[in-house]
Amino acid sequence: MPLFNRSDADAARPEPDRLLEMVGINKSFPGVKALDGVDFRLRQGEVHALIGENGAGKSTLIKILTGVYSKDSGTIRLGGALLDPRSSLQAQQAGISSIYQELNLIGSLSVAENIFIGREPRGRWGFIDWRSIERRARELLETVGVGQEVDVTQKLARYGASIQQMVAIARAISIDARVIIMDESTSSLNEREVKKLFEVVRRLKERGIAIIFISHRLDELFEICDRMTVLRDGRLVGEYAVADLTKLSLVSAMIGRDAGTVMGARKRSLRAPAATGEPAQPVLEARSLKGGSKVNAVSLAVKAGEVLGVAGLLGSGRTETAQLLFGDEVTESGAIFVNGQARHFRGPDDAIRAGVAYCPEDRKQSGIFPHMSVLDNITMVLLPDLSERGIVDRGRQREVAASYVTQLGIKTSDLNQPIQNLSGGNQQKVLLARWLCKSPSLMILDEPTRGIDVGAKAEIAAVVAELADRGIGVVLISSEVEELTELSDRVVVLRDGRDVGELSGRDISERRITELIAHGA
Repeated sequence: MPLFNRSDADAARPEPDRLLEMVGINKSFPGVKALDGVDFRLRQGEVHALIGENGAGKSTLIKILTGVYSKDSGTIRLGGALLDPRSSLQAQQAGISSIYQELNLIGSLSVAENIFIGREPRGRWGFIDWRSIERRARELLETVGVGQEVDVTQKLARYGASIQQMVAIARAISIDARVIIMDESTSSLNEREVKKLFEVVRRLKERGIAIIFISHRLDELFEICDRMTVLRDGRLVGEYAVADLTKLSLVSAMIGRDAGTVMGARKRSLRAPAATGEPAQPVLEARSLKGGSKVNAVSLAVKAGEVLGVAGLLGSGRTETAQLLFGDEVTESGAIFVNGQARHFRGPDDAIRAGVAYCPEDRKQSGIFPHMSVLDNITMVLLPDLSERGIVDRGRQREVAASYVTQLGIKTSDLNQPIQNLSGGNQQKVLLARWLCKSPSLMILDEPTRGIDVGAKAEIAAVVAELADRGIGVVLISSEVEELTELSDRVVVLRDGRDVGELSGRDISERRITELIAHGA
């Protein structure tokens, strides 16, 4: 089929402002129905969010639109003409451009070369017209507001992520894109850079360019988007005007049930003290802890059934404190007490035997074993308990793993499925299951919701509340202040490797946490 077919008399013409229509899109892979009759409509000059949990079908839909995958059935129209791209080049020629989290740019080439690579204008003798390329590149970068900051003759690698995003946008404009797809484009940008990007997005809207915006960050969606389309399990949930949605109703649409119930976003009371009236003893306490590269003097305590939030900027010592508590770094001074007894952890094995569990920040590098199965990842630390004379009881192993898959709602086709094929949220649940097998008294969770979608975040939040309800002490480290305020009974704030303040009960608020991060107590 040709790329466009303007003579299809049976095709209904789109509404005047409707630029893109995808109707009844179906796509299957062996054993998986990735898209089931999905509709998506994009108006000219709007920012439209495409959202859903990992595995909802967002990536598949985008790959069909950009020619990476071929649809099984359904129709696509761009500007009223039938579109069936069979390659990324065909999609670009039709006016569809993509800007992904991992930019498809070449650092060793100049800025100008990156903008015009593969489309270099030629002079009369067939040689590349470098003067024209550089002049046009400057004009395009002026359009996105960075013309004064960039030397187009310099290598792209010289510039940071924010400028590289602008170069990618300039390239999209240079091919006369009518639709620009921004897939997690803000993930590597700081707050100032995000604001600058959004200024450019608004300029693109004014030019009539439509943006498909994909992000895990709810605040960004509500700030920059006009409408949202929600997918779940390969099906269309609905299309909504942003003005008609709240964050809670959006998450509810994504996960298919009431988000307020799932998230357990409530302030739980600490367990009542013992009948003697004596205060509850901390399950873990650290006093003037020093060690690693960034921890200078940190004191904290967490009780059974309590969620202790740990806040602080990057470099404040959050992760290093967690590593000291788990014996993964050497303690230079200070003391650690577990259930009132002084402990000196020479390594993680000592911490595990003391009932301490740790889910690290970088689950892909330090948490999961990517090429191993879900079964093996869940039961990794339990194998000694499942073995006799070096022989693992496979039946018991599968029974334990299956029970946690059910308890935590881990979405996997089979226990033997490689964990690397699971979504980020489900990988995180597998890590939680691994430690729950050992019945820990304390669980340290370092950025447990980083890099997962908002629906999966809600489910992880529910698991955190459930851990506390079971009587497990939880140390929750997060860079998301909103997450800490929703889930924590108390919050300790770190700054420059020291604890600078503690909040509890009604004193916990985003404003107070931010103040302590910025200024200390």
